[in-house]
Amino acid sequence: MAQNRDIFFQDLGLMDYKACWDYQESLFNTSIQQKIANRDLPTEKQVRTKNHLLFVEHPHVYTLGKSGEEKNLLLNEEGLALKEASYYKINRGGDITYHGPGQLVAYPILDLDHFFSDIHKYLRLLEETIILTLSEYGIESGRSEGETGVWLDAQDKSKARKICAMGVRCSRWVTMHGWGFNVNSDLNYFNNIIPCGIVDKSVTSLNKELGRDVDMAEIKEKLKHHFEVLFEAHIIK
Repeated sequence: MAQNRDIFFQDLGLMDYKACWDYQESLFNTSIQQKIANRDLPTEKQVRTKNHLLFVEHPHVYTLGKSGEEKNLLLNEEGLALKEASYYKINRGGDITYHGPGQLVAYPILDLDHFFSDIHKYLRLLEETIILTLSEYGIESGRSEGETGVWLDAQDKSKARKICAMGVRCSRWVTMHGWGFNVNSDLNYFNNIIPCGIVDKSVTSLNKELGRDVDMAEIKEKLKHHFEVLFEAHIIK
């Protein structure tokens, strides 16, 4: 099957988490089923799988990954209702995280057979997309050893704070889920969880670091640009 580095981009705006999850699953499963079907076809008759990049914001929601523990959610059902927040156990890696308005969530649904068969490289490129974007705002960020995501002052335990959480699922080299980048987020919602199960580091947002809100349309363009370059892809808008 020929490589396909075209990526179809969609900005879904503000969308219910479960509705978006179902949409992700439909795109993901379409690629999986096509790859299974291709195994029984000669090369010239195989159908290339499609790649997608979804940007979205969600109403207040907490999600728990496969390796997470429910005790890291510090709210009961009544508390969730008071916060007007929902809660889902989902099929990505990682522990618990929060999504809400002002946080830019990205869901790349890529067939990595078109790019590279290396999930660690994939995660590092997702992180690098955020790192390069933050640098355009004069913010130096990086990685924390053994902890996926993007951090500020990661090497100083007293100052370390996470600005972007990541958790992915990959099957037959097709990806789903992605990152939650705190742009103009209400960080108070993180007080209701132990983010990613990490007790000794805090969270931050771009607007907190800059002391002003950031134009979401502007930052989306920067993220798309860096994603396209790093993945040597062509984003179709």
